[in-house]
Amino acid sequence: MPRIISANLNGIRSAHKKGFFNWMASQDADFICVQELKAQQADMTEEFLAPHGYHGHFHYAEKKGYSGTGVYSRTKPDAVSTGFGCVEFDNEGRYTRADVGNLTVISVYCPSGSSSPERQEAKFRFMEVFLPHLQALKAEGREIVICGDWNIAHKEIDLKNWKGNKKNSGFLPEERAWMTRIFDELGLVDVHRGIDQRPEQYTWWSNRGQAWAKNVGWRIDYHVATPGIAAKAHTVSIYKDERFSDHAPLIIDYHL
Repeated sequence: MPRIISANLNGIRSAHKKGFFNWMASQDADFICVQELKAQQADMTEEFLAPHGYHGHFHYAEKKGYSGTGVYSRTKPDAVSTGFGCVEFDNEGRYTRADVGNLTVISVYCPSGSSSPERQEAKFRFMEVFLPHLQALKAEGREIVICGDWNIAHKEIDLKNWKGNKKNSGFLPEERAWMTRIFDELGLVDVHRGIDQRPEQYTWWSNRGQAWAKNVGWRIDYHVATPGIAAKAHTVSIYKDERFSDHAPLIIDYHL
């Protein structure tokens, strides 16, 4: 029964200080996909690289203190790769892939467009090149789980203030339509929603105001999977008892 966790750390060093690795040890997970490392290889201690006997593999951004992804696996992967073939975004450390047997687990950190119009344009460029990559992945015929911060709330149920955010990055019509294409055209699956259709299943809360206290959140962290393994998912949870970052870990158990 593989357990796969996705967690945007908003800085691996910060999350460590808040107890993330102690919590990780208690989860008995097979894979932990992390995003937003905000660290370079020189910053990575042994505790970050191979905590509790896990095999860690990472994709660092060229820019210091920015982005970065990683996959921790209990079993040593048969193959590991970083980047998906687009120089602009591979330089930002947004993609780490690990293959174990017939299962591929990918940690992805999609760009945010909220900081400036220039970053929103970059986000649109990412969407344009990432969709055909997802199509190629599916064509490999493997079971694939792509975990990460996609920086898009797909439907109105996926954020508290959807009416006030229709013109904001993360809930733009073009972004939501892109997610729909991933599910409807490519046939990949939003695993969380396949199990749990309840509202207020948020994974990120702004640090402004009292968003966390009032649960004014967004669901922007996903497991996006091929139909075969998605059908074997049976339990989903969002861990909110402790706060390691402005995101909460998304935990899904699969029967294989």
